[in-house]
Amino acid sequence: MTQPKSIPCPCGGKIYDTCCARFIERNQLPGTAEELMRSRYTAYTQHNEPYLKSTWHASTRPHDSIAQDDGTKWLGLEVRKHIAAGDKATVEFVARYKVAGRAHRLHEISNFVREEGRWFYVDGSFPEKNK
Repeated sequence: MTQPKSIPCPCGGKIYDTCCARFIERNQLPGTAEELMRSRYTAYTQHNEPYLKSTWHASTRPHDSIAQDDGTKWLGLEVRKHIAAGDKATVEFVARYKVAGRAHRLHEISNFVREEGRWFYVDGSFPEKNK
């Protein structure tokens, strides 16, 4: 689904056209793991499964559908930390959403790897679930 170009970007960036649309619609490559993570969040808000799968590392990419329209309403994204070390990076974030009117939050520390100049999401951990 294509977003109107002049709207605020769902990831919290400025304008969609100059933020995540560069990656999702115009095939530019994110320069950092944080840019990739933000564009993946935006793709989730759009139910854009082709983009999500293309940015998921082949070693951990699910075979099942991942961008189902289950009534989830994404409310916002807070990036807490981005740590890059060569061709690996982690991004800690909190995504807020509602399902059936009930508020939820997803707190994840995502792992990324860069291969041949392109960042991929590998996997993530959920710190609050480990307490």
